[in-house]
Amino acid sequence: MGARVRKIILAILLVILLLIVSCGIYAFFIEPNRLVLHQETIHIDNWPKELSGLRIALIGDIHTGGPFINEKKLREIVRLTNQQNPDLIVLLGDYMSPNSWHSHQVEPEVTAGILKDLHTPLGIYSVLGNHDWWYSGEKVRRALEANGIHVLDEEVAEVKWRDGSFWLIGFADLWTRPQHIQETIRKAPEGAITIGLSHNPDIFIHMPPTMPLMLAAHTHGGQVKLPFIGTPITPSYFGPRYTTGHVFENGHHLFITTGIGTSILPVRFRVPPEIVVLTIASRES
Repeated sequence: MGARVRKIILAILLVILLLIVSCGIYAFFIEPNRLVLHQETIHIDNWPKELSGLRIALIGDIHTGGPFINEKKLREIVRLTNQQNPDLIVLLGDYMSPNSWHSHQVEPEVTAGILKDLHTPLGIYSVLGNHDWWYSGEKVRRALEANGIHVLDEEVAEVKWRDGSFWLIGFADLWTRPQHIQETIRKAPEGAITIGLSHNPDIFIHMPPTMPLMLAAHTHGGQVKLPFIGTPITPSYFGPRYTTGHVFENGHHLFITTGIGTSILPVRFRVPPEIVVLTIASRES
């Protein structure tokens, strides 16, 4: 092998090494510290015209105490969400982080005490996630409710808007709690317009077609999305099927936010932390 060929191979290897190091620095130290605004509109058949245009802000998987998720970041989340003037805000679970090599536990009163500054005319509603129950679901609930945030754990709530109303149905976390999905759905009046709230998207397969929309989090969008490969790991029984974004199956809709924080590994690559503002529109509007 000639000297010129060896130099070319060495240069290629150096470029590859620099690319790997650069991607690693970005994935561990830059992207997890970002916060993007994701706006999307979902058109739903048979959605009442008087409810068309409803704007819902989705915030999931905050994981306070994780890398870059401190009180300053929480205030940034509140500020950016309030700037969008949503009609309704839903918090989709996992406010807690464990004590580990890359995160530390922050009491839920701290998180809830900042999230109480979220403003919306229709209120703030929440569900609990697996990390909240691994810590203490009861304590997380008390902290949220003490700060004016409604918690729906196998509970429903009517929300009145304009000349109509809809019902929010909050489901129990799939990984940590017994499941009473159909019993919870029946707590809303028959024929009511409903929106399901679940930390984990995997229960979507059990939703009846009469529920036009379910909102979820939990997956973090897989945290890493590789070119040509996609998302290698998703914490879902269904693999990439319910990883992120808008899913339409069996005549109804699911939206999964990639969330804010990280878990297992403090890394994000091409799956930035997000606040979602979802506009629900009637197909006829």
